[in-house]
Amino acid sequence: KHTVNLDSKITDVRVKPFTLEMGIKFELHVTISGKKINISDIPELSIPEDWMRDKLELNFYKSKQGGGGEVENVSYDRQSGTAVITFLRPG
Repeated sequence: KHTVNLDSKITDVRVKPFTLEMGIKFELHVTISGKKINISDIPELSIPEDWMRDKLELNFYKSKQGGGGEVENVSYDRQSGTAVITFLRPG
């Protein structure tokens, strides 16, 4: 049990366990160009935008087997269902 002060109002909150849905699969359409990959048709998922950016970064921060490399930036636009992954080095 925790007490939280929000906008000058105090409320008690309790932590409750919950199960995350795992194993979401989706298809991406990718255009590759030097240091950047443009991704389109990203499906709308009920997860926060920063989680989606993390998922995209982890997917493209791969070893030699799947391409990818060290990611410099992930720009994700939920509204258009697009993202741009920028790598540190071209490849």
